[in-house]
Formats: sequence, structure tokens, C-alpha cells
Amino acid sequence: MLRDKDVMATVAVHKLAKALPFYEQAIGLKPIDESQREFGVIGLKAGSTTVLLYESEYAGTNKATALTWALGDGFDAAVKELAARGVEFETYDMPGVVMDGPVHVMGDMRVVWFKDPDGNILSIGNY
Repeated sequence: MLRDKDVMATVAVHKLAKALPFYEQAIGLKPIDESQREFGVIGLKAGSTTVLLYESEYAGTNKATALTWALGDGFDAAVKELAARGVEFETYDMPGVVMDGPVHVMGDMRVVWFKDPDGNILSIGNY
């Protein structure tokens, strides 16, 4: 039933007013649906998908990655651009992982993780 339907990512934030500058300016997403903004909900465009931000008291409580962008060959340029926009990368101590600056290297896979203002964990990779 759902295999042929699009899915959207949903991310809890404490306050849209605080989260939106990060999502719009730091990582470059654009609002596409502001019809529910007065209720603490907004849709943002990310490629051909939607990221739905919604206000919740549970924002930032997920200790795992909430969003991942697969950037392929655009990975290195995106890391540089995010850093230039003030995004701070996280480092995680994982067995077998080699660090190249903020980049976690696992064989051919390269990944960086960063957090939004509410502590939600986001990542980009060269997948």
C-alpha cells in the first residue's frame, strides 16, 4: 500500500522562530507550505522531498540521526559550504572509523554529522 507513496521526514523543534533561521540560512531549505505555521508546523523543500518541522516539547530528545542527505560527489563542497555558514560538526568515536578533520571515513563512505538548534542530529554523506 505505501511502497509507491512519497514519504516526508518530520523533525520536532521547540520553536519554529528559533529553528527556521538554521534550516533556511545555514542549510538552505526553503519553506513550501506555511499554511499551518500558526499551529507550529511548516514544510520545507529538500530536493524532491519535504521536511516537516513541528513544535514539540520532545524536540532534540532523539539520540540518533534524524535526517541524512546523500550527496555523492557533492559531499566535499557541501562540507565546506556548511562550515562557511557556521555549522559546527560533531565527532563520534566509533570502532574502525578514521577521522579526516570533521569527516568520519569508513572505507569509501564519508560522513559528517551536525545538530540543529534543538539538538536534532543531521548528516550528509557521499552515498
